[in-house]
Amino acid sequence: MNAFNHTKITVDQWHALLAVVETGGYAQAAKALHRSQSTVTYAVQKLESLLGVRIFEIQGRKAVLTETGKVLYRRARLLVGDAQKLESIAKDLEAGWEPELKLAVEILFPTWLLLQGLARFASERPHTLIELYETVMGGTDEALAEGRVQLAIAPTVPAGLFGEALMPVRMIAAAAPSHPLHKLGRPLARNDLREHRHLVVRESSRDRSTAAGWLNEDRWTVSNKATSIRAAVMGLGYAWYAEDTIREEIAEGRLKPLPLTEGGERVVMMHLIFADRDAAGPGIRRLAEIIKEVVSSACTEARRQSTPIT
Repeated sequence: MNAFNHTKITVDQWHALLAVVETGGYAQAAKALHRSQSTVTYAVQKLESLLGVRIFEIQGRKAVLTETGKVLYRRARLLVGDAQKLESIAKDLEAGWEPELKLAVEILFPTWLLLQGLARFASERPHTLIELYETVMGGTDEALAEGRVQLAIAPTVPAGLFGEALMPVRMIAAAAPSHPLHKLGRPLARNDLREHRHLVVRESSRDRSTAAGWLNEDRWTVSNKATSIRAAVMGLGYAWYAEDTIREEIAEGRLKPLPLTEGGERVVMMHLIFADRDAAGPGIRRLAEIIKEVVSSACTEARRQSTPIT
């Protein structure tokens, strides 16, 4: 089909058809569209004439859609919806709103909080595309340095960039209750860990030397945290996790915190980082604002209940 061929029917005529069906009649449609009834009637009749089909048929004293009319009605809803969406996108672009937002988020950050923030943003700007990079260690810095993202959430702020403290994340060492480390039946030293397999999520940067100092010689490296958690539940090793990431596994007894004498719990401060705050558009600024509001609300609720935010 040639995209430049002229269509017989205008969006306005399809809109008239939708109004007649959805309001229940020509008079009601005319009122909803702020037009005369004769104008709406003519639009629908012209549509039938140009297409050579019957859209309505009389049953008793009521006009109802024919089978052809039902098909055209369903397709017309999609067409008019797309046209309205296109107009909305054009208005946003004219006002300076970015058509797409890109952000990098360290996997330590609570996924449920991130998704709450994205869902709230989507309710305000449903047509904005979101590209999310779930990063590990140096992968966040790399995404910022290479200009692949406009916003990031990470434990450290790269030199020269603007960032602000967002929330603390508690890290714990954990393994399955059946793991040999739990069977020792005593508090554990760091040297005890070195004798067992360490489960690690692969750093997402190309230069994967950031964390070499704390990795065990005996380790498995996987590409995502879900695989690491599954391996830990199966008793295949131990790992450090953001407590939020494994809260269900701990509550269900499938994972258990390791009783380390020291260092069994770490607190990492997550930061909200702009790649270039001065150049940030209204979309990325609004998303950052929403993320801060969602995090603040969650932290306030946690303090109210005297429970840690995880």
